[in-house]
Amino acid sequence: MRISKNNIKKPAGSKKAAGKPDLEAIRHSISHIVALATLERFPKAKLGIGPTIENGFYYDFGIKEISEDNLKAIEGRVRELLKQGLKFKKEIVTPTEARKIFKDQPFKLELVDELRKAKKPLSVYKTYDKSLKNPLFIDLCAGPHVKSTAEIDPEAFKLTSIAGAYWRGNEKNPMLQRIYGLAFSNKKELDDYLRLLEEAEKRDHKKLGKELGIFFIDETAPGMPYWLPKGTIMVNELLKFWREEHKKRGYLETITPLLNKKQLYETSGHWDHYRENMFISDMGEDGVYCLKPMNCPNAMTIFKQETHSYRELPLRLSDCDTLHRHEKSGELNGLFRVQKFAQDDAHIFVTEEQISDEFKRILEIANLFYSIFDIKFKIRLGTKPDDYMGDDKTWARAEKELEAILKKNKFDYFIGQGEGAFYGPKLDILMQDSLGRQWQTGTIQLDFQLPRKFDLKYTDKDGKEKTPAVIHRVIYGSLERFMGILIEHFAGAFPTWLSPVQVAIIPVSEKFNRYAEEVKIKLESEDIRVELHSAAETLGRRIRNAEMQKIPYLLIVGDAETKTHTVSVRKRSEGDLGQKPLDSFIADLKQEIKDKK
Repeated sequence: MRISKNNIKKPAGSKKAAGKPDLEAIRHSISHIVALATLERFPKAKLGIGPTIENGFYYDFGIKEISEDNLKAIEGRVRELLKQGLKFKKEIVTPTEARKIFKDQPFKLELVDELRKAKKPLSVYKTYDKSLKNPLFIDLCAGPHVKSTAEIDPEAFKLTSIAGAYWRGNEKNPMLQRIYGLAFSNKKELDDYLRLLEEAEKRDHKKLGKELGIFFIDETAPGMPYWLPKGTIMVNELLKFWREEHKKRGYLETITPLLNKKQLYETSGHWDHYRENMFISDMGEDGVYCLKPMNCPNAMTIFKQETHSYRELPLRLSDCDTLHRHEKSGELNGLFRVQKFAQDDAHIFVTEEQISDEFKRILEIANLFYSIFDIKFKIRLGTKPDDYMGDDKTWARAEKELEAILKKNKFDYFIGQGEGAFYGPKLDILMQDSLGRQWQTGTIQLDFQLPRKFDLKYTDKDGKEKTPAVIHRVIYGSLERFMGILIEHFAGAFPTWLSPVQVAIIPVSEKFNRYAEEVKIKLESEDIRVELHSAAETLGRRIRNAEMQKIPYLLIVGDAETKTHTVSVRKRSEGDLGQKPLDSFIADLKQEIKDKK
């Protein structure tokens, strides 16, 4: 199964208010003013492109002199220009006129030639002062723009950074300097977003993952996380919960080969549609092998091993094997974009009559799993992509079936045109974390194509052979990515059932180490994950260190606790809860873990 790995954030303030320019026009317009201000300071700079992006814009310049020190001066000049009420005017030009306008701008000339060959219209935007006489700046651009910079709040933008970027994203092309900026409708929206960025930086899973001893990534294995002991505990807890709930629902877990001959992927269609993202090894006489990038072809192979009756369906096969997908090095990002990962996969073989009920069951599982983490989600219905397999009639039937399921069960959903998998439409789960950011995690895909490609059959109740449909689905999605999201969602303060260390025992001094050890043994006998912090440091330092590790419970033991066989309990985020009998504390903690509060 192929899942998207993009963080799908809803741009703040993206809706157009009545009588006001939309953010696309605002951001595009500020991008041009940034280019104007930069050319004033560096007249020999060559212009790249300046598109809008989520929450802002960027502009590329063919020059090496721009530095972080220049950024503040350019920002100040942009703010001055915005206050002057500069005008924007769009004009359609011929290729000859465009080449004349941009005769000293090689990157623009390249774009002009491409548009001319594609027989697409050429438009430029001219930026004028209030007199509308001589243009201050001209750019090759399709827009949109505001009519005047008077419509833009000059305090609602900020230039954030400078970075290197290859022209057109191709490493064989020249390296340009890219100025990034944020832009919103008003200063409050900008300030709110900057606060969000500040909080997100504190929650950065790469930083917390290292500080909390969860994972790391070494340069010898790019995009392939090492799970440290604490991280391994967490992954195993997620899988334990997953296995318990799926066993109740009739799923059968399988383990399939990690290395397969290319013929398997030629049959499935992945060789034609996904080869560039696969790790491939030519073994000479033994043929070409591929590291498994998804589990679906192997699930089809399992189904084909036996003769099946309609009475066996739905047949729910699950698989949590390791997968590998080749990504460009510049796209790797901690746990969010990796090359080695596992996902809580399942392939469900169904009759067409069973599709609706099975989707409902899967969505019920999704509701359960996300509610455990107090996470809300919505659904995106991905329709037929350009690079699709199969016939239009089958696609239309599958898309109609999925939309009917969503409507019948009253799920919050929207249409993602062209966002389907190449073999069928899908429902993507878009979860919202504690900072309001949206992420795609799980996905549920309806597939009529692969069963045909593998010639899968079952015997129906009328004795005739029929081809099953297959539902591909993951709930967590990539476990690596889901872990990264959870680290940031909880800022490392995980719920007790998931925390790698659930209790830290801290004796007041060394003379209480023996009782602390007794408490530790008792907790461990109850399957509670515990650490004893008896190092030769001050009590205050040991408490602070345990709190920095975001351990849910700290048990302080001294003279009173030793004599009464109690513990003094400090709970994360709640503080001192006072003394409790050890057995009482254990009973309450086990119930909290069981309930997954």
